[in-house]
Formats: sequence, C-alpha cells, structure tokens
Amino acid sequence: MALTLILDIDGTLVDTNYHHAIAWQRSFRAHGHQVPAWKIHRHVGMGGDQFVPAVLGEGVDDDQGEALREGHGDAYLEMIDEVEPLPGARELLRELADEDLSVVLASSAKQEEVDRYLDLLGARDVVAGWTTSADVEQTKPEPDLIKAAMEKAGGDGPWLMVGDSVWDVRAAANAGVPTLGVLSGGFAEEELCEAGAAAVVESVEAIRRDRGALTALAGPAGH
Repeated sequence: MALTLILDIDGTLVDTNYHHAIAWQRSFRAHGHQVPAWKIHRHVGMGGDQFVPAVLGEGVDDDQGEALREGHGDAYLEMIDEVEPLPGARELLRELADEDLSVVLASSAKQEEVDRYLDLLGARDVVAGWTTSADVEQTKPEPDLIKAAMEKAGGDGPWLMVGDSVWDVRAAANAGVPTLGVLSGGFAEEELCEAGAAAVVESVEAIRRDRGALTALAGPAGH
C-alpha cells in the first residue's frame, strides 16, 4: 500500500511560528497580560482553544478567552502578507506529486489563512487535500486534526506525519501515527524526540535530499 504523508503547514511548510508568537503577545498585552515572547513560543502549534488556558490558565480563558483568540487572529492577519514558504517547501510538494506519493496538508487555521498558504505553496493541484479549522472540534495536541487529514486522504495508510512542534508530534501519536520532526518551527531536536518523534531532520530541504526517512518511518496501515 502506498504511503500517505500528512504535512503540517505552519512552521513546517510556511514560516509562521514567530509571527504567531508576536500576534499572541500583542493580544495578551492588549488585554492586560505581559508574557515574554519566548514563553509564548513554547506553545505555538497548539490551537487557540488550547493555547490561552495553557499560557494564562483556565480562569483567564473563561473570562477572556474568546477576546484573546480574536485579538490574536486580528494581529496575525496584519502580518500575514509577510509570511513566506520555507526553503524547499514548494519544490518538495511538487516532487512528492511527481513520485505519486499522496499528501494531505494539515492545518487548524481559518479558511482565509489556509487559502493564503495554498497559494504561496502552489499546492492546490499537487496535494490530495487539506484541512482547516472547520474540520476539527479540538485542536492539537488532541488527535482531531490528524484524523481529519486521514479522512481527507482516504485509504488505509500507512501514514506518516511531518511536523515542527511538540504539539504536532503528540497529536499524531494520539491518532496512532508516527512523526518525522523538522526543526524549522524553533523546537529543539531533544524536545521533539521527547514528545515522541520517530526521527528529526533539519527542514523540508533535508527531506528533499533524502527520502529514506519517509518510507522507513511510515506507520502501519489500518488506523
């Protein structure tokens, strides 16, 4: 059976993680919370429903969660035109398509953000599908996003997740899918491995140079 790749978008294919950290920081500050950017970055990769309670606590989420998430979204959209694909991302997607490998792009971002990324990556005609926030109820590290991507792909696997954050790794593990980690999101190799990544490479460019890890790490069919 042919391998199906589930590729995270933010931080793996497009260079967004630090934009998101700044957007969250601006939203927090606007609502009276001073949080250093490095502490915010440790949670980038979580969805907004998980992010606020993880950083500021359940009480703040109950009182201000929706306003904070809206503030983050507004601040991020002010910067989205600065976002660029990571080196080799466009080329990797085309090469995988040429090799007849099925690829689904996994994101819990809003439709307008995903549309922007699809255009930047030239991905619409080279991948089997993609997810958005409309496809999930709970975001990473819950497995909803990975399961939604698997449904978009169809078939029985084997599957492999490629992601840049510990939250990608944990979400995939919760769905029974192994992860090849990349360092482009700003998480260290040790962090990704501790979260459960089967292996770690520097970037998608490293995957372009050596496809071996993709087939070696693929999880079993039938999930």
